[in-house]
Amino acid sequence: MDVTKRSLSAFVLSAFMLTGCINSDGLFGENVIPPAGLAPADAANPYLWRASLDTLESLPLLNADAVGGLITYDWYSFPDAPNERIKATVYILDTRLRADGVTVRVFRQVKKDDEWVDAPVQSETAEQIEARILEQARVLRVSNLER
Repeated sequence: MDVTKRSLSAFVLSAFMLTGCINSDGLFGENVIPPAGLAPADAANPYLWRASLDTLESLPLLNADAVGGLITYDWYSFPDAPNERIKATVYILDTRLRADGVTVRVFRQVKKDDEWVDAPVQSETAEQIEARILEQARVLRVSNLER
């Protein structure tokens, strides 16, 4: 198994089911403006917020703005793949718990000649992370309703 597959597999086992998104803008999340056509929520849905933090807990948290609905994670390299790193940005776009209330961007770089360069990731990663966040948010909501 090559380093890329090994590191992605480790991430799946340690944090969530990771299978990629392609970074087409090369911004690596530095630009915290939501993706085109999406506006941030007035305040983040508390279930989506907690589920996002729980789902991506293995990534180092860089910034969390509950009012703006933005969570940014810093670069993380897996122990078995030190020449590869990923980071993520989560946009919570609604105050309600809705399937379209969360958007995730995942970015990846690999080290070539002691320099980090952009690298593609499988196209389903963001969707699978979003699905995991939504699943966790629903579990949190149900457990809160049962109290």
